[in-house]
Amino acid sequence: MDRPSSASGVSDYFESLMSAGQQAAKQFDDALTSAMGIGAAPGKHEDISPMAFAADLQRQYWSQLLGFWKGSLLKSSAAGTQPPRDRRFQDEAWQHSPYYDLIKHSYLMASKQLAEIVDQAHVDDKSKLQLRFYARQFIDAMSPANFPATNPEVIRTAIRTRSASLIAGMQNLIDDLHKGRITRVDESAFEVGRNLAVTPGSVVFENELIQLIQYAPQTAEVEKTPLVIVPPCINQYYLLDLGAGNSFVEYAVEKGFQTFLISWRSAVPDIQRLTWDDYLRLGPLQAIDVVRDIAKVDLVHGLGFCVGGTILSCAAGVLATRGEDKLATLTLLTTMIDFEDTGEIGLLIDQNSVALREATIGSGGIMPGKELAFTFGTLRANDLIWRYVVDSYLMGVTGEAFDLLYWDSDSVSLPGPMYCWYTRNAYLENKLKEAGATTQCGEPIDLSKVKVPIYVLASREDHIVPWQSAYRSKDIMGREPRFVLAASGHVAGVINPPARHKRSHWLNDDLDGEAKDWLEGAEEKPGSWWPDWDRWMKRHSSGTVAAPSHPGNGNYQVIEPAPGRYVKQKSN
Repeated sequence: MDRPSSASGVSDYFESLMSAGQQAAKQFDDALTSAMGIGAAPGKHEDISPMAFAADLQRQYWSQLLGFWKGSLLKSSAAGTQPPRDRRFQDEAWQHSPYYDLIKHSYLMASKQLAEIVDQAHVDDKSKLQLRFYARQFIDAMSPANFPATNPEVIRTAIRTRSASLIAGMQNLIDDLHKGRITRVDESAFEVGRNLAVTPGSVVFENELIQLIQYAPQTAEVEKTPLVIVPPCINQYYLLDLGAGNSFVEYAVEKGFQTFLISWRSAVPDIQRLTWDDYLRLGPLQAIDVVRDIAKVDLVHGLGFCVGGTILSCAAGVLATRGEDKLATLTLLTTMIDFEDTGEIGLLIDQNSVALREATIGSGGIMPGKELAFTFGTLRANDLIWRYVVDSYLMGVTGEAFDLLYWDSDSVSLPGPMYCWYTRNAYLENKLKEAGATTQCGEPIDLSKVKVPIYVLASREDHIVPWQSAYRSKDIMGREPRFVLAASGHVAGVINPPARHKRSHWLNDDLDGEAKDWLEGAEEKPGSWWPDWDRWMKRHSSGTVAAPSHPGNGNYQVIEPAPGRYVKQKSN
């Protein structure tokens, strides 16, 4: 078949090509049908052989591609293959150039068919979910927008800059190879202690795992019962103190709470053998005792975010089992205790992967923070990986100055034994919720013994902690539960200062039903959930006292100003 000699012949050329391919596919399918005595039944792939199924898919592909060239694709069922508002194909060339339009639709149709093949796999439900996840990773990676020869914006930019964009992109790639990670933000725009983690405070205690920060009061009187914050140990704590006007810590201090916060140390060889029990003992359990001593109180409010909430919940279980009454309330932000439905992150944790980690780092070693960060990035690969590959490496663009992205790139490593215990007992075997199923700090843990008021926040679009899983925490521990659902995702749903008047949240006092029942009866409220949490905390107030005139006390002296040393140490 000869190639067309002019642009006017392109459509006819491709139509004849597609027709020939379609005919070949039909002949192949007919041969299979005749030889095997089966009839192709579209939509009922389980009734035909794998070879006939493949032939049917091939025939559908050629038919849809031919329909595209006839101008009927958008009217066909294949029109839905392009996701709405797909930023990868926002450039006008993807819509108005026949060449790029063909590339785009060919990719989208092939992606759809790969997804259909996975859907027809005869495997158990979890295996099918895993197949879907890995198929999506392949589909996302193969997007024509990810390659310079098939991305019109990359080509146009290279021409306009006389290849300077490609040279800059190559330098960005070399720099990132040295870093061992993708740079997604202008890292020169931020510095911890300068414009991040700037709420005034002092480090008043430290051990080999944590530093404890006491924040300077901003009100003449403060809540008598202090607040102890346990952030995630897989990220730096300053997500909760991103900067002036964008800080949950700043908000809590301004609302009159005596605020203390744990700053986790990124794992180094000196602490590579620390266990889950060590994280409880050296983390919240010790911090709670230090705060009780400094504030001269018996009880503290506990607040945990993500895995910090899981650690705090287990610490509360240890205290309850020992009969030690040290908590006034618990606040759990996007936290899982019931790991039955872990979302896509759970698909990456199976028996083989956990056993491999146990064999390599289970008795001592380090789980690198960069590896953890990349794993989380794959959950939204188009947004968190490939977008920056294109912008940085193909177009030579410098990252934007975005505090959340800077924080997300500032990873924290974990000791191997701690990581292995957590993945096995939480994600793999879901034992934390079961009474007596785990022994922690020498105690058989039963979270139902934790009898303090509990505030549970989830985010509706959370891809790490499904909100329905967080909802079930109220049935496992605590009393007088309050559940609030924030708009947006795992981070943006939590970090939402009221002054910005962004997003919304849902409230419903009826917690007797399932998650879907709660949502059906919930009322959407505009703006941040922070004021609701403040009102709830004040309802559990033990009164106010004069603000302390200086941090620490005779037993716990100031070690250094906040944010401290640990948060500035970089993981390997």
